[in-house]
Amino acid sequence: MNIIKLTVLAGVFASYASCSVQNNTIKEAPTKNTAKPNSNTIKPKDPVTVVKPVAPVPPAEENFRTVLPEVKREFRGAWIASVANINWPSRNNLTVDQQKAEAISMLDMLKDNNFNAAIFQIRPSADALYTSNIEPWSYFLTGETGMAPYPNYDPLQFWIEEAHKRGMELHVWLNPYRAHHSNGGAVNSLSMANKLSDIVVRLKNGMYWFDPANPKTQGHVSNVVKDIVKRYDIDAIHFDDYFYPYATYNRGADFPDNATWNEYQRSGGTLSRADWRRDNVNKFVERIYKEIHAEKNYVRFGISPFGIWKPGYPEGIVGSSQYDELYADAKLWLNKGWVDYFSPQLYWPIDAKGQGFEALLNWWKSENTMNRHLWPGLNTVEIKVSDRPTEIKNQIEISRQILKNGAGEIHWSIAGLTRNAGMLPTLKNGPYSEKALVPKTPWIKAVPLQTPTLFVTDNGSFVQTNWSTQNIGNVFQWILFTQYNGVWETEILTLDTLSKDIPKSKEGKRLNAVAIKAVDRLGNESDYMAKKIK
Repeated sequence: MNIIKLTVLAGVFASYASCSVQNNTIKEAPTKNTAKPNSNTIKPKDPVTVVKPVAPVPPAEENFRTVLPEVKREFRGAWIASVANINWPSRNNLTVDQQKAEAISMLDMLKDNNFNAAIFQIRPSADALYTSNIEPWSYFLTGETGMAPYPNYDPLQFWIEEAHKRGMELHVWLNPYRAHHSNGGAVNSLSMANKLSDIVVRLKNGMYWFDPANPKTQGHVSNVVKDIVKRYDIDAIHFDDYFYPYATYNRGADFPDNATWNEYQRSGGTLSRADWRRDNVNKFVERIYKEIHAEKNYVRFGISPFGIWKPGYPEGIVGSSQYDELYADAKLWLNKGWVDYFSPQLYWPIDAKGQGFEALLNWWKSENTMNRHLWPGLNTVEIKVSDRPTEIKNQIEISRQILKNGAGEIHWSIAGLTRNAGMLPTLKNGPYSEKALVPKTPWIKAVPLQTPTLFVTDNGSFVQTNWSTQNIGNVFQWILFTQYNGVWETEILTLDTLSKDIPKSKEGKRLNAVAIKAVDRLGNESDYMAKKIK
């Protein structure tokens, strides 16, 4: 019986093989089974017709490769200070709704005038404008250190969400060593000046300052930074120019750090007191830079030091020395690449004697040996000239000439954009006439974005475009390209914009093609998908 089964099987398979090559049609081959009926006998299948695929009708559009124009890049930021209620909130007794309304007004103003970043101060003096288990709620937010807003909300989370939905970066600005500001109300039991009194000193102007030499200070600030980076979807951490305090804060007296200096000497330290202080800050800056990137590689670290490193650098420069007074060797941090962006506060006019804007910017560029972002701080609010808008516009133009494709600037402060009626129109009609992406940060490795998929539907007088991508969680913005009469135009769109109706004719010109790219939060662009429009 087994022999008969094998014979039948062989016959069936041979029949299928011989028939399948004829016109792709399998015909039932009559076979005579001489074996007794058996439930295990394989019977031939019903006839199956294999139909050749029909070629699809070409769509109205088709994918193609082309050369797309470069998109303008420039960092355009503004500082928003909370200390002493300089910018936001404008008072420390605003309602939550009033606080939110002020924030939205500021972000709308920045977006409408083609800025792409806000540098928001969330820790003015060992306090928090965000939910924290490490430091108390800020006096500048609620009028009392440690008092939560009511109804409770998280201002930082609100600022992040509102900035991002407008396609803008949100950099969080911390003052690392100030423990209590003289305008910060009474030092109460929740203040860090009391809770960490063993590492805090009181200065003669009424401020309290952490001792930068104390390892506990460095550990505390490190924990604050890591906590923010871990819990919030921020784009950067930002430090300003306050390290050791300015001499005027202590009325010219030396910084009161005898306890840590004596301990250093007892332990065999050999540096001079000034070098030891600088070494404390240097180690701290390097540590913060590395810890930020260890937690989230894409979060950048920026510092905005005083604009002069030392008098005489470059030749002819005079003024305060941050190297000697603040014990801030900012040149070293830039030389070592311990920052992702560097914004020296060049708050003097172009033609200032002893502090020339152009000479200082060129000098800092010459020290930028690791090719980090160099975006000068501009004194938009109170630069000492007769025509502030024109001066700031000219400083932006000089920055572009010196810094080329990596140009950028930060305006001190957001109030400077609104207090002078001519400032915003001068910028919007001049250097900021079109939107710009932030410059790329090539030293930070990022996973390449996938190419978005573009869908185009002809709706008569316009085409409806839609796009999507599989890894949308890594996308920050889109770039839409439209080609009329062979000339490409670009538009930077927010993340939540996933469709657009595009007219097929504009100003007598005909729409030829559409393309889309994705952009990540470091400014890196994906490949594009382009479609011709027929």
